[in-house]
Amino acid sequence: MYRMYTEISFDFKGKRALVVGGSRGIGRGVVAALIDAGADVVYASRFPGQVRAEALYVATDLREQSQIERLFATLDERGSLDIVVNCAAINAAKKADSISSAEWDEILSVNLRSVFLVCKFAAERMVPRRSGKIVNVSSIAARWRSPVSGVHYVASKSGLIGLSRQLAFELGPYNVHVNVHCPGQTMTEMLESSMSQEAVQNLSQAIPLRRIATIADQVAPILFLCSDGADYMTGSVLDVNGGQL
Repeated sequence: MYRMYTEISFDFKGKRALVVGGSRGIGRGVVAALIDAGADVVYASRFPGQVRAEALYVATDLREQSQIERLFATLDERGSLDIVVNCAAINAAKKADSISSAEWDEILSVNLRSVFLVCKFAAERMVPRRSGKIVNVSSIAARWRSPVSGVHYVASKSGLIGLSRQLAFELGPYNVHVNVHCPGQTMTEMLESSMSQEAVQNLSQAIPLRRIATIADQVAPILFLCSDGADYMTGSVLDVNGGQL
């Protein structure tokens, strides 16, 4: 049914959300924002981090399928699942000739394989209800290149776009939406650990908006993709990068 735009808001009361990689960075911001918007939030990561007490933490090593399955068993105990946001990622700034096959496998396992598994298990629960929103957080690196990441990271984030578009095609008939959020460089722990202060300043000047994104800059678009306002969006890639692309 058509809704007036004034009737659309970030109101997630009665919704249950899973945020994978919710212990830090953009994921932690998404957890807090969803709680503020009324959602019942579960978050998964290897370590709990400093996250709002209202969220349920489930320790999960995303490299292990058995632990992802255990995460969903915990979710099933709480009831239905309405929203999934996949934020988890690991990075390494290495040139291709210095990346071992083991390092390649680890990055792809966390950044791409685990997202596939989370989406697969989420879809199994959303399809029968004919309702669900999945947001996969990729990167500007997937749309261009990266001065602070290796080919394994860029490949994994590029793979998320293809994964999401195919899932959107397969799940669309069941009213399950799958979209991609592509953030530009954002002031997270990962960025701060991979760039010097001089590099941060130089990057800021190269961005058309002349600043690096805050976590809040990235959280609002993700909430939009989870909301009723995005009910006719699936298979979309939302670039939030200050005008770099």
